[in-house]
Amino acid sequence: MKTLFQAALELQGFLQGKGWRFCFIGGLALQRWGEPRLTVDVDVSLLTGFGGEEGFIRPLLAAYPPRIPDAAGFALENRVLLLRSDDGVGFDVALAGLPFEEAVVGRSSAFEFLPGVGLVTCSAEDLIVLKAFAARPRDWADVDGILTRQRGKLDKRLVLDCLAPLCEVKGAPEILSRVKDLLDRA
Repeated sequence: MKTLFQAALELQGFLQGKGWRFCFIGGLALQRWGEPRLTVDVDVSLLTGFGGEEGFIRPLLAAYPPRIPDAAGFALENRVLLLRSDDGVGFDVALAGLPFEEAVVGRSSAFEFLPGVGLVTCSAEDLIVLKAFAARPRDWADVDGILTRQRGKLDKRLVLDCLAPLCEVKGAPEILSRVKDLLDRA
């Protein structure tokens, strides 16, 4: 796992060196807030806005090799740039631009995972929203782990206020209902 943290620290240094706004999400953030589990890649939300993504994609591709052919085209179409570190650790760089994504980055904070390895991660509440919105079986297990580990420390209203409009756009009210039930039990 140390290689993953070191790769994330290197990526963080690159992003900070550019003065870009970002935070780690996914498995790394789960190590901080939930029940740790094996993760093999680094997920980061990079605030790019809409229309200027190439100004972020080009420097990233100059610094890190792509994981797929035409990674730039894929990123512009799917808003995820797939890269890897020199050690082979995968980087999934989400090109963030929605108001919710901007708020996620704004609420992020640093956490020292290992001595000398402090990484900026999303909040526990935002991780719940991201995981619930993805709604895969593994994500629901992660939500349960976050709720267990953060019992009594979460801003439940923030979770629901952020998740509700996303579920409405997705047309998935069942996600919001499930999260409400989980929060009530937590």
